Amino acid sequence: MDTQALAVGELRVPSRELLMHRDAMFRRGFLKLLEIKDSDVRILTMGQSKDAIDKGLHAGGAFSAIVPLVSLFHGGFLRLNIEDPTRRGQDLFTLSKGHAVAALASIYAELGYFDEKILHGSRSHASILNGHPGPVLPGIQIATGPMGQGIGVAQGFAIAGKRSRQFDSYALVGDGELQEGSCWEAVMYAAQHGLDNFCVLVDRNNGQLDIHDRMLFPMPPLEEVFRSYGWNAHNVDATQYDGVIQALNQFRFGARNGRPTAILCNTKKGFGAFSDFFNKHKVTVPGALLEQELQLQKERRSSRVAEFLSLLDDLSTLGDGEAIRELLLNEAERMHLTTGRSSDGNLLDPVMGPVMTKSVPKRDKKIRYDASALPKLDKSKSYSAAEIVTAAMKVFARDQRVVSIDSDLASTSGLEAGVGAADQSRALNVGVAEANMMLISEAYAALGSNTWCSTFCPFFNWQVLRRIAVGQQERLEAIADANGWLSEGHGLDITFLATAANFETRTNGATHMGNDDASTFDAVAHLKIIDVSCPQQMLSIMKWIMDGNRGLTYLRVMRTGSAVLYGSDYEFEFGRGYELRRSDNDQAIVISSGRGVHEALAAADLCAENGINLAVVDMPSVDEDLLVKLYRTGLPILFAEQNNGYLWQNFLKVLYRHRADVDTAGLNRVSIINTLDKHGDKQFIHSATYEELVEVFGLTPKSIAEAVQTLVAR
Repeated sequence: MDTQALAVGELRVPSRELLMHRDAMFRRGFLKLLEIKDSDVRILTMGQSKDAIDKGLHAGGAFSAIVPLVSLFHGGFLRLNIEDPTRRGQDLFTLSKGHAVAALASIYAELGYFDEKILHGSRSHASILNGHPGPVLPGIQIATGPMGQGIGVAQGFAIAGKRSRQFDSYALVGDGELQEGSCWEAVMYAAQHGLDNFCVLVDRNNGQLDIHDRMLFPMPPLEEVFRSYGWNAHNVDATQYDGVIQALNQFRFGARNGRPTAILCNTKKGFGAFSDFFNKHKVTVPGALLEQELQLQKERRSSRVAEFLSLLDDLSTLGDGEAIRELLLNEAERMHLTTGRSSDGNLLDPVMGPVMTKSVPKRDKKIRYDASALPKLDKSKSYSAAEIVTAAMKVFARDQRVVSIDSDLASTSGLEAGVGAADQSRALNVGVAEANMMLISEAYAALGSNTWCSTFCPFFNWQVLRRIAVGQQERLEAIADANGWLSEGHGLDITFLATAANFETRTNGATHMGNDDASTFDAVAHLKIIDVSCPQQMLSIMKWIMDGNRGLTYLRVMRTGSAVLYGSDYEFEFGRGYELRRSDNDQAIVISSGRGVHEALAAADLCAENGINLAVVDMPSVDEDLLVKLYRTGLPILFAEQNNGYLWQNFLKVLYRHRADVDTAGLNRVSIINTLDKHGDKQFIHSATYEELVEVFGLTPKSIAEAVQTLVAR
């Protein structure tokens, strides 16, 4: 009889020949071992509420998720490198329904991603185990909550996993979470692009936050829905292990047919708890009830252990029973249970760890390219941002770490044409699905790629952007922590290429106008906002980003061509403004960005004809030191911006921070022209030609020059 086993990373799966020969006896024992692990995870999960800062537990969704999680992590399906969870080639898991983090953390502590002590004191400010998972916790790739976004990132992992080194991507989502439209953006894309290495387990517990025992509205037959989108779909009973294991086995070891897989795990909130108190979304557990529940869970575990030992005794009566017995004991050891062969303790006691995850190796994020092959710009010509992006990406994208994702606006970004010229498999287009575009971008960035995604300025999804930024912060915290699991180079490098900024959208419609995006996204932490004024500046910014470790960059670019303002020796620095015209005889200063800089320069020429020297400052990113320096000159300052006053608002913040050493009474020397209404309130703007827009808002060179003359006279 063949008693060999198939190696799968650090995990081992029994040989198929043996399982087919004695399937019934092995299956009974294997499923009983999973039930024992089920008890271990429930006990650890329940125990977290003992000393959580709020004594609380997201019990309903955590308990209903345990059967799918134990099946996946202890069923022998995942190829994991626990020592280095960032090493390419291993399978990846994403907990999209982040409220089940307590159950996942229990499993991760068992497997050795972190010490069991992390399970204590959760959700406090000092703890790295929060109410949702994030990269501050070892082994977690992205920050998630039940917002319909984890499935999209997991889909991005699957896209990357189709390349060498190949791997599978798994996600656990909630049925309530599937009410989010972003989930279906990912579902559509995954099927259309043959992601048969993508497996989604749906925790169909038929409840959500406000109503724990039913959905807020009837859900469609999900099995039919997934199949209609081109998925393999399995409808299984997730109150027991057999069906989940069979479905996972078919995905992991069956023939791939170009279709992603959905496993609908039918259960209920709080499944596996004795008391119905735990069926709700979140509970604060009274001490007496907690002790009662823990005692009952331990008694159930003891009963399951006894049943397994009885099965081992039955095997001794079979001719080949010893071989099956050894296989089951191998499985027990793999599931972190004692067997008496190499560990102390009673047979089938749980084994925690040991901790295996170490500080992962540094990542080199610098993109290699031939600088001599980059485009050379002629100052006598005009260039659009898309032209520069395409030409430069043909050079940069020869490095396989450069990836682009567009959303049906590739002609305005230039990304797809540029990256696709080097490798079309790294130039993705998700169609009209901006949330999915951003989620795929995050997946590639988490794997170490220099990722670019692009759409019109107003189309970026704030909810997705904010969660990505939360994950970036947690990555930075883990990198900064001397004991953290992440090291230098493991931050996210994502450039959000925001096209048609300011007045560049022109006649496409008010919904497309990009006058409010910068001030809106300015509230997102860790986001670097840049407003590009010149093709040469654009090229230099791209080179700056290719140096790596630039984090999250929101890059606002002009849609149509513009003159070249800077020479070939120009070097962009984030947080630095540039004085394009400056003299000792200046009588006023105008500060702008984007195409507004060109109008300001033309206004300076008009002012010169009237004997007024006007300094012109291009501020693509906020330069705090320069703003203070310019204010201290005592000269009148005019902020002329084709948006809601992003630079002016930041100028006010800078003055407030320097209020102790700056005379704010001089603010009467500061004037603004922007798209706020006459009362200074925010507004959206009509579509129109560029010429109409600058005329309506007083941002023509003539209007700027007249405003400067008024300032100087005053």
